[in-house]
Amino acid sequence: MIANPVRAKLLAGGTTFGTMAFEFFTPGLARILASAGAEYVILDQEHSGAGIDLIKAQCAFARGAGIVPMVRVPACEKDQISPILDAGALGIMVPMMESPEQAQALVQWCRYRPLGKRGLAFGLAHDDWHPAANAQPYMDAANEAILTIAMIETAAGLQNARRILAVPGIDIGWLGHFDLSDSLGIVGQFDHPRFTTAEADIIAAGRETGKPIGWLANTGEAAKAGIARGFRALCLNTDVGLLRAALAAEIGSAKG
Repeated sequence: MIANPVRAKLLAGGTTFGTMAFEFFTPGLARILASAGAEYVILDQEHSGAGIDLIKAQCAFARGAGIVPMVRVPACEKDQISPILDAGALGIMVPMMESPEQAQALVQWCRYRPLGKRGLAFGLAHDDWHPAANAQPYMDAANEAILTIAMIETAAGLQNARRILAVPGIDIGWLGHFDLSDSLGIVGQFDHPRFTTAEADIIAAGRETGKPIGWLANTGEAAKAGIARGFRALCLNTDVGLLRAALAAEIGSAKG
């Protein structure tokens, strides 16, 4: 049966670690990430331009490597979410979440009835091509496996954070730090009092609603500090950022 250890760990109060992929969608990516200790990979569609065929392949590679594939879709729309779930993603991240109505829509497209209105199609990638002789057990397992992630990254989302996270079926909130700083008029100023107050408010909203909060940290030290502040889903940089940082450090060392 389909299972999602990252969702189970987060909902049990644990902390998880992974990374985000924008560029290097190769067959070996998932196994490299798994060998480094990543528990999940978030495959980006919002900014990368990655299409369904690429996402479907990466979901298969990730599931084969034993890490959880999740996808950031471009928008909270059924036609953006349903094909990605059927392609085998075990989590959906929606950007620019600003209202409980949007959060409810995300849950609707990600859960089968009676918890949502996800469309039925079996014997495909999402259920490992099993025959659909008895669909109900797979539907129940999928409802327990799919991780729903609401990105809080605008002033409107910040204002409605508690209402968004309180929606039944929303699993975690995610601080989109760059977009939030831009929306607050202080782009990139993550030490600005307005931003630190906003971050603390999102973490508090998660604590009050019983939902973990995620964040993308550029370094392990930043992630460690983030855990101390209350984050529990830590994304360690991106494929591009990790390669660039590692190569720059080694070139610097070679020149040193």
